[in-house]
Amino acid sequence: MATGNLASVVVAVDGSEESMNALRWALDNLRLRPDGELVVLHVQPPPNIAAGLNPAPIPFGGPSGVEVPAFTQAIEAHQRRITQAILEHALKICSEKNVEVKTEVVVGDPKEKICEVAANRKADLLVMGCRAIGPLKRVFLGSVSNYCINHVGCPVVVIKGT
Repeated sequence: MATGNLASVVVAVDGSEESMNALRWALDNLRLRPDGELVVLHVQPPPNIAAGLNPAPIPFGGPSGVEVPAFTQAIEAHQRRITQAILEHALKICSEKNVEVKTEVVVGDPKEKICEVAANRKADLLVMGCRAIGPLKRVFLGSVSNYCINHVGCPVVVIKGT
């Protein structure tokens, strides 16, 4: 599928091996224009989503809805470490293939942010992995790749997991 007409390709990566396989596929199969760019995108979930919980309310009539800054800061620091590890792994794959890429990190809902970045960068192609989750999980969690296929304004290549 090599082509020299691609000016901007976005490859979405997360902590999954499927996303790294999508990156490998893009590096092996795509050829950009000389002025083109390959962007490795990682979307961090917001701290409250990543935590999956908020501190319990203070009992016995104490204030409710109190933000615990240390808790939020600890979650954000942990997310930065996860992001750094994911990008280091992705950049290692790129350097093994002698390909220079740009990286971008955004915070938010992955399916919405991937589409937003692809639109903002005027991507010619979005490449992403797809975990082989079962139909029940897909009903409750949704499929990021399915959402992107239906909402992004460019072609999408999905590298499916086994």
